[in-house]
Amino acid sequence: MSDFTPAEQANVRTALKFLRTRFGTWDVAAKMLRFRASSLANMAAGRTPVGPTLAVRIAKFAKIGVDDVLTGRFPAPGTCPMCGQRVEGTS
Repeated sequence: MSDFTPAEQANVRTALKFLRTRFGTWDVAAKMLRFRASSLANMAAGRTPVGPTLAVRIAKFAKIGVDDVLTGRFPAPGTCPMCGQRVEGTS
């Protein structure tokens, strides 16, 4: 069970997958977010629910508000997970 709605969970998973791509591996993501790699992989795949701790750690790492993670404003649409640049013409 999660404290978040299905939409909020999906947004946190999207942010997690984006950061995993930026970091390169689940092991690096786990170190940066202070989770076990297997836990992150399970949350990203939807096998386990995401919780407030993960949302807060993603927000702190990205230097954004937790609301940006929960509402799907992070990552911004069209943002390249490899370089962080935003593609022109996306909202």
